[in-house]
Amino acid sequence: MKTRLTCPCGHRITAVDEDDLVSQTQQHLAEEHPGHEYDREQILFIAS
Repeated sequence: MKTRLTCPCGHRITAVDEDDLVSQTQQHLAEEHPGHEYDREQILFIAS
């Protein structure tokens, strides 16, 4: 299970599970990088 992701901007996201990771990542993108949207598969691909 992947629960960590570091955005290219340097923001680190740590989650309890993959659903939480996807949710937190999509929220970060909406707030900090408007117009950059990734689906679940794309987010999990770059996560660790």
